[in-house]
Amino acid sequence: MTDSGDLTASAAFTAFTALHRTPEAAPLLLPNAWDHASATALAEQGFPAIGTTSLAVAAAAGLPDGTGVTRADTLLLARRLGAGPYFLSVDAEGGFGDDPSEVAELARDLADAGAVGINLEDGRADGTLAPVDLHAAKIAAVKAAVPHLFVNARTDTHWLGAERTAGTMHRLDAYQQAGADGVFVPGLTDAAAIAALVKDLDAPLNILYSPSGPTVAQLGDLGVSRVSLGSLLYRAALGAALGAAAEIRAGRAVSGDVPTYAQVQNLST
Repeated sequence: MTDSGDLTASAAFTAFTALHRTPEAAPLLLPNAWDHASATALAEQGFPAIGTTSLAVAAAAGLPDGTGVTRADTLLLARRLGAGPYFLSVDAEGGFGDDPSEVAELARDLADAGAVGINLEDGRADGTLAPVDLHAAKIAAVKAAVPHLFVNARTDTHWLGAERTAGTMHRLDAYQQAGADGVFVPGLTDAAAIAALVKDLDAPLNILYSPSGPTVAQLGDLGVSRVSLGSLLYRAALGAALGAAAEIRAGRAVSGDVPTYAQVQNLST
Protein backbone atom coordinates (compact mmCIF):
# COMPACT_ATOMS: atom_id res chain seq x y z
CA MET A 1 0.00 0.00 0.00
CA THR A 2 1.23 3.49 -0.81
CA ASP A 3 1.84 5.62 2.26
CA SER A 4 0.27 8.95 1.31
CA GLY A 5 2.45 10.63 3.93
CA ASP A 6 5.51 9.86 1.80
CA LEU A 7 4.12 11.77 -1.19
CA THR A 8 4.07 15.45 -2.03
CA ALA A 9 0.61 17.04 -2.13
CA SER A 10 0.70 17.00 -5.92
CA ALA A 11 1.75 13.35 -6.11
CA ALA A 12 -0.82 12.31 -3.50
CA PHE A 13 -3.56 14.10 -5.45
CA THR A 14 -2.48 12.38 -8.67
CA ALA A 15 -2.34 8.96 -7.01
CA PHE A 16 -5.70 9.40 -5.30
CA THR A 17 -7.31 10.59 -8.52
CA ALA A 18 -5.91 7.52 -10.28
CA LEU A 19 -7.74 5.28 -7.82
CA HIS A 20 -11.03 6.48 -9.27
CA ARG A 21 -12.35 4.15 -11.86
CA THR A 22 -10.93 3.89 -15.34
CA PRO A 23 -12.80 1.86 -17.99
CA GLU A 24 -10.63 -1.17 -17.18
CA ALA A 25 -10.69 -0.91 -13.37
CA ALA A 26 -13.16 -1.54 -10.59
CA PRO A 27 -14.64 1.46 -8.78
CA LEU A 28 -12.86 2.78 -5.72
CA LEU A 29 -14.63 1.38 -2.67
CA LEU A 30 -14.28 4.05 -0.01
CA PRO A 31 -15.11 2.90 3.54
CA ASN A 32 -15.79 5.64 6.05
CA ALA A 33 -14.06 5.62 9.44
CA TRP A 34 -14.88 7.51 12.61
CA ASP A 35 -11.70 7.29 14.69
CA HIS A 36 -8.07 6.20 14.57
CA ALA A 37 -8.81 2.55 15.34
CA SER A 38 -11.49 2.14 12.67
CA ALA A 39 -9.36 3.87 10.03
CA THR A 40 -6.27 1.82 10.86
CA ALA A 41 -8.21 -1.45 10.92
CA LEU A 42 -9.72 -0.69 7.52
CA ALA A 43 -6.31 0.20 6.10
CA GLU A 44 -4.96 -3.11 7.40
CA GLN A 45 -7.70 -4.81 5.37
CA GLY A 46 -6.13 -3.33 2.24
CA PHE A 47 -8.28 -0.27 1.60
CA PRO A 48 -5.96 2.34 0.05
CA ALA A 49 -8.29 5.27 0.78
CA ILE A 50 -10.47 6.05 3.78
CA GLY A 51 -13.23 8.60 4.15
CA THR A 52 -14.72 10.11 7.28
CA THR A 53 -18.43 10.22 8.05
CA SER A 54 -20.04 13.37 9.38
CA LEU A 55 -22.74 11.43 11.22
CA ALA A 56 -20.15 9.68 13.40
CA VAL A 57 -18.26 12.92 14.04
CA ALA A 58 -21.46 14.60 15.16
CA ALA A 59 -22.78 11.65 17.15
CA ALA A 60 -19.48 11.26 19.03
CA ALA A 61 -19.75 14.89 20.10
CA GLY A 62 -23.45 14.65 20.97
CA LEU A 63 -24.35 17.03 18.15
CA PRO A 64 -26.78 16.77 15.20
CA ASP A 65 -25.36 15.87 11.81
CA GLY A 66 -25.59 18.18 8.83
CA THR A 67 -26.12 21.37 10.81
CA GLY A 68 -22.68 22.94 10.37
CA VAL A 69 -21.67 22.75 14.02
CA THR A 70 -18.86 20.19 13.89
CA ARG A 71 -16.10 22.13 12.11
CA ALA A 72 -13.65 21.81 15.01
CA ASP A 73 -14.48 18.13 15.56
CA THR A 74 -14.05 17.37 11.86
CA LEU A 75 -10.68 19.10 11.75
CA LEU A 76 -9.56 17.30 14.91
CA LEU A 77 -10.39 13.92 13.38
CA ALA A 78 -8.57 14.87 10.17
CA ARG A 79 -5.47 15.70 12.21
CA ARG A 80 -5.68 12.32 13.93
CA LEU A 81 -6.03 10.41 10.69
CA GLY A 82 -4.03 12.55 8.27
CA ALA A 83 -0.71 10.80 8.85
CA GLY A 84 -2.12 7.32 8.28
CA PRO A 85 -0.91 4.95 5.54
CA TYR A 86 -3.90 5.68 3.31
CA PHE A 87 -5.41 8.52 1.32
CA LEU A 88 -7.82 10.47 3.51
CA SER A 89 -10.97 12.15 2.22
CA VAL A 90 -12.89 14.25 4.73
CA ASP A 91 -16.66 14.67 4.86
CA ALA A 92 -17.02 18.39 5.56
CA GLU A 93 -20.81 18.71 5.21
CA GLY A 94 -21.40 22.00 3.33
CA GLY A 95 -18.07 23.47 4.42
CA PHE A 96 -19.49 24.72 7.76
CA GLY A 97 -20.52 28.07 6.38
CA ASP A 98 -21.71 29.98 3.35
CA ASP A 99 -18.66 32.20 2.94
CA PRO A 100 -16.53 30.61 0.19
CA SER A 101 -13.36 32.14 1.64
CA GLU A 102 -14.03 30.47 5.00
CA VAL A 103 -14.67 27.14 3.29
CA ALA A 104 -11.37 27.57 1.45
CA GLU A 105 -9.64 28.23 4.78
CA LEU A 106 -11.06 24.98 6.13
CA ALA A 107 -9.81 23.19 3.03
CA ARG A 108 -6.30 24.53 3.63
CA ASP A 109 -6.44 23.30 7.22
CA LEU A 110 -7.61 19.86 6.10
CA ALA A 111 -4.86 19.63 3.50
CA ASP A 112 -2.30 20.68 6.12
CA ALA A 113 -3.65 17.90 8.34
CA GLY A 114 -2.91 15.37 5.60
CA ALA A 115 -6.23 15.07 3.78
CA VAL A 116 -6.09 14.53 0.03
CA GLY A 117 -9.83 14.94 -0.53
CA ILE A 118 -12.86 16.83 0.72
CA ASN A 119 -16.55 16.10 0.33
CA LEU A 120 -18.81 19.17 0.05
CA GLU A 121 -22.59 18.80 -0.01
CA ASP A 122 -25.32 21.19 -1.13
CA GLY A 123 -28.04 19.78 1.14
CA ARG A 124 -29.03 21.79 4.18
CA ALA A 125 -30.35 20.81 7.60
CA ASP A 126 -33.79 22.29 6.85
CA GLY A 127 -34.25 19.93 3.91
CA THR A 128 -33.53 22.50 1.23
CA LEU A 129 -30.67 22.74 -1.24
CA ALA A 130 -28.10 25.51 -1.24
CA PRO A 131 -28.26 27.82 -4.27
CA VAL A 132 -26.30 26.33 -7.15
CA ASP A 133 -24.14 29.41 -7.58
CA LEU A 134 -23.22 29.47 -3.90
CA HIS A 135 -22.12 25.85 -3.82
CA ALA A 136 -20.19 26.31 -7.05
CA ALA A 137 -18.47 29.33 -5.53
CA LYS A 138 -17.37 27.22 -2.56
CA ILE A 139 -15.91 24.61 -4.90
CA ALA A 140 -14.10 27.24 -6.96
CA ALA A 141 -12.69 28.86 -3.80
CA VAL A 142 -11.37 25.53 -2.51
CA LYS A 143 -9.73 24.63 -5.82
CA ALA A 144 -8.13 28.07 -6.04
CA ALA A 145 -6.79 27.80 -2.49
CA VAL A 146 -5.75 24.13 -2.54
CA PRO A 147 -5.43 22.88 -6.13
CA HIS A 148 -4.19 19.48 -5.00
CA LEU A 149 -7.20 18.70 -2.81
CA PHE A 150 -9.68 16.39 -4.55
CA VAL A 151 -13.09 18.04 -4.34
CA ASN A 152 -15.98 15.59 -4.39
CA ALA A 153 -19.04 17.77 -4.99
CA ARG A 154 -22.19 16.22 -3.60
CA THR A 155 -25.72 17.09 -4.57
CA ASP A 156 -28.61 15.95 -2.41
CA THR A 157 -31.31 16.23 -5.06
CA HIS A 158 -32.15 12.52 -4.85
CA TRP A 159 -31.57 12.25 -1.13
CA LEU A 160 -34.02 15.06 -0.42
CA GLY A 161 -36.41 14.10 -3.19
CA ALA A 162 -35.95 17.46 -4.87
CA GLU A 163 -35.53 18.36 -8.53
CA ARG A 164 -34.51 14.84 -9.53
CA THR A 165 -32.89 14.18 -12.93
CA ALA A 166 -32.95 17.58 -14.62
CA GLY A 167 -32.05 19.42 -11.44
CA THR A 168 -29.31 16.94 -10.63
CA MET A 169 -27.58 17.36 -13.96
CA HIS A 170 -27.90 21.15 -13.81
CA ARG A 171 -26.16 21.18 -10.45
CA LEU A 172 -23.47 18.69 -11.42
CA ASP A 173 -22.70 20.70 -14.57
CA ALA A 174 -22.21 23.82 -12.47
CA TYR A 175 -20.02 21.99 -9.96
CA GLN A 176 -17.86 20.47 -12.69
CA GLN A 177 -17.40 23.88 -14.29
CA ALA A 178 -16.39 25.28 -10.88
CA GLY A 179 -13.56 22.74 -10.74
CA ALA A 180 -14.95 19.71 -8.92
CA ASP A 181 -12.76 16.65 -9.41
CA GLY A 182 -15.62 14.24 -8.77
CA VAL A 183 -19.36 14.39 -8.18
CA PHE A 184 -21.49 12.51 -5.67
CA VAL A 185 -25.21 11.71 -5.83
CA PRO A 186 -26.30 9.86 -2.67
CA GLY A 187 -29.76 8.33 -2.77
CA LEU A 188 -29.51 7.43 -6.45
CA THR A 189 -29.92 3.64 -6.75
CA ASP A 190 -31.75 3.11 -10.05
CA ALA A 191 -29.37 1.36 -12.44
CA ALA A 192 -30.72 2.97 -15.62
CA ALA A 193 -30.58 6.46 -14.09
CA ILE A 194 -27.01 5.88 -12.89
CA ALA A 195 -25.88 4.69 -16.32
CA ALA A 196 -27.52 7.67 -18.01
CA LEU A 197 -25.87 10.08 -15.59
CA VAL A 198 -22.43 8.57 -16.19
CA LYS A 199 -22.80 9.22 -19.92
CA ASP A 200 -23.51 12.92 -19.33
CA LEU A 201 -20.65 13.55 -16.90
CA ASP A 202 -17.04 14.52 -17.42
CA ALA A 203 -16.06 13.98 -13.77
CA PRO A 204 -15.98 10.62 -11.94
CA LEU A 205 -19.32 9.67 -10.40
CA ASN A 206 -19.52 8.67 -6.74
CA ILE A 207 -22.54 6.65 -5.56
CA LEU A 208 -23.46 5.83 -1.97
CA TYR A 209 -23.72 2.08 -1.47
CA SER A 210 -27.18 0.88 -0.51
CA PRO A 211 -27.84 -2.68 0.71
CA SER A 212 -31.00 -2.66 -1.40
CA GLY A 213 -29.31 -1.19 -4.48
CA PRO A 214 -26.77 -2.46 -7.01
CA THR A 215 -23.68 -4.28 -5.75
CA VAL A 216 -20.25 -2.67 -6.04
CA ALA A 217 -19.50 -4.83 -9.08
CA GLN A 218 -22.79 -3.84 -10.71
CA LEU A 219 -22.09 -0.17 -10.04
CA GLY A 220 -18.73 -0.61 -11.70
CA ASP A 221 -20.41 -2.13 -14.74
CA LEU A 222 -22.65 0.96 -14.89
CA GLY A 223 -19.57 3.20 -15.04
CA VAL A 224 -19.49 4.41 -11.43
CA SER A 225 -16.01 5.52 -10.38
CA ARG A 226 -16.31 5.53 -6.60
CA VAL A 227 -18.60 3.82 -4.11
CA SER A 228 -18.82 5.27 -0.60
CA LEU A 229 -20.16 3.48 2.46
CA GLY A 230 -21.08 6.69 4.30
CA SER A 231 -22.24 6.09 7.87
CA LEU A 232 -23.10 2.42 7.23
CA LEU A 233 -20.06 0.94 9.01
CA TYR A 234 -20.48 3.24 12.00
CA ARG A 235 -24.14 2.34 12.33
CA ALA A 236 -23.33 -1.35 11.92
CA ALA A 237 -20.69 -1.11 14.66
CA LEU A 238 -23.15 0.64 16.97
CA GLY A 239 -25.75 -2.00 16.22
CA ALA A 240 -23.24 -4.78 16.97
CA ALA A 241 -22.38 -3.18 20.32
CA LEU A 242 -26.05 -2.94 21.29
CA GLY A 243 -26.61 -6.51 20.15
CA ALA A 244 -23.69 -7.78 22.22
CA ALA A 245 -24.96 -5.97 25.31
CA ALA A 246 -28.41 -7.47 24.81
CA GLU A 247 -26.95 -10.98 24.43
CA ILE A 248 -24.94 -10.66 27.63
CA ARG A 249 -27.92 -9.29 29.53
CA ALA A 250 -29.98 -12.26 28.34
CA GLY A 251 -27.32 -14.71 29.54
CA ARG A 252 -26.16 -15.70 26.08
CA ALA A 253 -22.68 -15.69 24.58
CA VAL A 254 -21.70 -12.85 22.27
CA SER A 255 -21.73 -13.96 18.64
CA GLY A 256 -19.72 -12.65 15.75
CA ASP A 257 -16.06 -11.78 15.33
CA VAL A 258 -14.89 -9.69 18.28
CA PRO A 259 -11.29 -8.40 18.14
CA THR A 260 -9.19 -9.13 21.19
CA TYR A 261 -7.87 -6.45 23.51
CA ALA A 262 -4.38 -7.01 22.10
CA GLN A 263 -5.56 -6.66 18.51
CA VAL A 264 -7.20 -3.32 19.24
CA GLN A 265 -4.19 -2.20 21.26
CA ASN A 266 -1.96 -2.97 18.28
CA LEU A 267 -3.93 -0.55 16.13
CA SER A 268 -2.34 2.28 18.10
CA THR A 269 1.27 1.08 17.87
